Amino acid sequence: MIWRFLVDEDLPRATAQVLAEAGHEAEDVRGVGLRGHSDSEVFAYAQAHAQIVISADKGFTNTLRFPLGSHAGIVVVRIPDELPTARMHQELLGGLASLSGKDLTGALVIVEIGRVRVRWPFKVIRGRGDLFA
Repeated sequence: MIWRFLVDEDLPRATAQVLAEAGHEAEDVRGVGLRGHSDSEVFAYAQAHAQIVISADKGFTNTLRFPLGSHAGIVVVRIPDELPTARMHQELLGGLASLSGKDLTGALVIVEIGRVRVRWPFKVIRGRGDLFA
């Protein structure tokens, strides 16, 4: 599955290129005039362009500001800065590969060393007692 990403400025510039080389569409906020802009402005741009925000900023994990199900998806990279950029990219691509074929719309994905956590938006299933999935 090809995803469309907007890479935040707290990740290396090379991240957008690495994602593109892996077959995804990726833009960097520095390339679209959003350097130094607020999380809300970055988020709004991504939503206007149906892009998944990818950032190392923990602020994007705030589901009160960025509610599950209200966006194209958010990926937060929680890899220590001490690791080389190539290793961070390896962990990121590995984490994304583990989600291959899944629709990330509305989901919050957290990529860490050796694991990926996902919070999916709730969906009402009609005809089954209105259960939430």
